[in-house]
Amino acid sequence: MIKRTGHADLTLHVGTVPKWLADRMRDLGTLIVESLLIQYGKKEVLRRLSDPLWFQSFGAVLGMDWHSSGITTSVMYALKRGINPRARDFGLCVCGGRGKYSRRTPQELLYLSEATGLDGTSLVNASRLSAKVDGAAVQDGFQLYQHNFILSDQGDWAIVQQGMNTQTKTARRYHWCSQNLNSFVEEPHSGITGENKGLILNLTDSSASSTRNSILELSKEKPEKIIAEIKSVQKFGLPQKIQHELFEDETEIQIQNERNITLPSHHNVTEKDVDLKRLGAVLATAYESPAENFENLLLTPGLGPRTLQSLTLISEVINGTPSRFKDPARFSFAHGGKDGHPFPVPLRIYDESIRVLGDAIEKSKLGYNDKSQCINRLHAAALQIEKNCNPKADFDKAITYEKHNSVRWGGKTV
Repeated sequence: MIKRTGHADLTLHVGTVPKWLADRMRDLGTLIVESLLIQYGKKEVLRRLSDPLWFQSFGAVLGMDWHSSGITTSVMYALKRGINPRARDFGLCVCGGRGKYSRRTPQELLYLSEATGLDGTSLVNASRLSAKVDGAAVQDGFQLYQHNFILSDQGDWAIVQQGMNTQTKTARRYHWCSQNLNSFVEEPHSGITGENKGLILNLTDSSASSTRNSILELSKEKPEKIIAEIKSVQKFGLPQKIQHELFEDETEIQIQNERNITLPSHHNVTEKDVDLKRLGAVLATAYESPAENFENLLLTPGLGPRTLQSLTLISEVINGTPSRFKDPARFSFAHGGKDGHPFPVPLRIYDESIRVLGDAIEKSKLGYNDKSQCINRLHAAALQIEKNCNPKADFDKAITYEKHNSVRWGGKTV
């Protein structure tokens, strides 16, 4: 059985991210990564990126379509633009990308290995093997078109790659992490997101070890013998034992895995897509305390409750435990979505979020941690409200409020 941190259906979207959103995604995404680095370190950043549900929630906070495959491309492009210019400071670098850029990954890794003294050959092998496993050893109907390799200067890495199925118009995202990886060919994944396609060919299953050995031995045989074996299979079919080894039932995986998620094809965010209790705690944290208290708390004159709503969700992305990311749609209540769902991207609020978080990080570098600690406490405050007050958001009212104020907050869509 493949080890995964989650399984989600992703709708295949086309199009590009406009510059007004792409630049903000770069800035806010980089600040969130920097905050994670300061508080938790490089290994934790890589672990988060290898968590499919955290990754989807992260993309939603940045204003991307909450349910679509486009999150993968846009988030990794934003991080590459934001992290790489500061690679020496961060100790992280993003390689690869989509299409032709994915094929440049080996060259980029060799360049980095020369600069850092890391084992470039091993890194290139890790990149190529992960692509081969997801493109050939696990034959689930998706053709890889994106491959990103995130490397730390300590030699740790994470891989985020995605394949598409043009017939079903769906995508599948695969996550890898060097931590606790013992084998590339036996249960290597940290997580996979995608559409459940029923029976798939999975040669990375631990029970398929004898089949892998048989394939290896078969590769040493003369072509005439292999052709004869193929004709025999075509005539009589595969023996039952081999069928059991080769094909796994993904439905069984979904039942046994606690972090599966199905992202629907509909664009609009509905009540069923959001944990209303958790959303209620976020809204209560932002709106049900006097504004002047939050101004004193965050030491930011003029800061309003709507920005606090965004900062509370950002704080959860930074400080939340894995169980907090089972409803990625909730995080779209930070900065909306570029397609207008659940509401247009409030550019003024987005810019204020970037300013406040950036200012907190810069002050923390100088030893003034008050503002950074206050942002962290927003998540803790929401947790306390959620635990003790049992809030539940009025979903329709919350959406109406956002759309009513959209013009005032600089709401914009594609």
